[in-house]
Amino acid sequence: MELESMVETTKMTGSPFPTVEKCSSVDRSGDTVVADLDGTLLCDRSSFPYFAHMAFETGGVLRLLLLLLLAPLAGLLYLFVSESAGIQVLIFGSMAGAKVDDVESVARAVLPKFYCSDLHPESWRVFSACGRRFVLTANPRIMVEAFLKDYIGSDVVLGTELVVWGRRVTGLVCSPGVLVGDNKADALRQAFGNAMPEIGLGDSKSDFPFMRLCKERYMVPPTPKMKPVPQENLPKTVIFHDGRIVHRPSPALALLTLLWFPIGLLLSFLRIAAGSLLPMRMVYHAFTALGVRVTIKGNQPPPACLESGQTGVLFVCSHRTLLDPIFLSTALGRPITAVTYSVSRLSEILSPIRTARLTRDRAVDAAMIRRLLKEGDLVVCPEGTTCREPFLLRSRPCSRS
Repeated sequence: MELESMVETTKMTGSPFPTVEKCSSVDRSGDTVVADLDGTLLCDRSSFPYFAHMAFETGGVLRLLLLLLLAPLAGLLYLFVSESAGIQVLIFGSMAGAKVDDVESVARAVLPKFYCSDLHPESWRVFSACGRRFVLTANPRIMVEAFLKDYIGSDVVLGTELVVWGRRVTGLVCSPGVLVGDNKADALRQAFGNAMPEIGLGDSKSDFPFMRLCKERYMVPPTPKMKPVPQENLPKTVIFHDGRIVHRPSPALALLTLLWFPIGLLLSFLRIAAGSLLPMRMVYHAFTALGVRVTIKGNQPPPACLESGQTGVLFVCSHRTLLDPIFLSTALGRPITAVTYSVSRLSEILSPIRTARLTRDRAVDAAMIRRLLKEGDLVVCPEGTTCREPFLLRSRPCSRS
């Protein structure tokens, strides 16, 4: 019966290994699991959307355009030459010339949101039940390690290592190359020696070499429309997100983003002009005419009465751009001063409201905030403070029962 079951599984998945649904997750706290990432721990078998996020966040539209132009070449190499060659093209297109600090920042503050929303439920059932968790992936380690360790509790992440020159990523990979096929098996041998991990999870033939080193091997077959693990079921949820793209950009969505960019740029100039040149009481109506919907709920706080000694109102926004205080001013119908950390000088020049740059010296910044509140309303715009830099506002850690 066991042989018949294995033959049937082979017919269904093209693999000599049973599917992950047949793996028990009971009493696995003493076991070690080794899993691939794309298509195994993640539902999505393509890593392009994550490379697209990296390209856009580190290099903007031009780098995303370069990656999109290289995507057909990467696909052809992946299918007809080697998986390694295709991935190398994606790495080069998304990261060549980027600062290491920027890559690490995107990996820590942008990508976890999208990785967490794509976890495969069956793989996660097994992975989370094991006491020791290893991940073997062809993706650059620097790109995935923050998510895997901080959000799903991976103990060790073995991924492709990148060549760095002068604190910049060259787009090339270190020896022995992209971690696929036999390279994965070699990396696993170096990590474990003669000891064999209990469970190996993979999704393609290139995972077979490392899976054969495990005592139990399970395949994760492609399942269209698989519902990912709800984020509330993860050990840690994403609270702060610093990305500028809402969805995982497939090649088609990335192309649509690039085609929309010239139109969006022109529209943004019109909206900036409306906010900068028109009286604040007219900005709300101008924004409505230009397609901006501002919904106002609740009662507006009264403006500061400086003659009676009443200070202004301190507003705190949860977004990361200067748009928050601009929309807040629009809703209130009066200009508000915004304090920022890392808004560009160009944004400050174009801003229709007054901005004040903080110094990162807490004593100096506190004195400046007290002075600005005596002059009127103030909004704290946590640009770069809640995601990529130390928190501006300290709070007690959240606890979950």
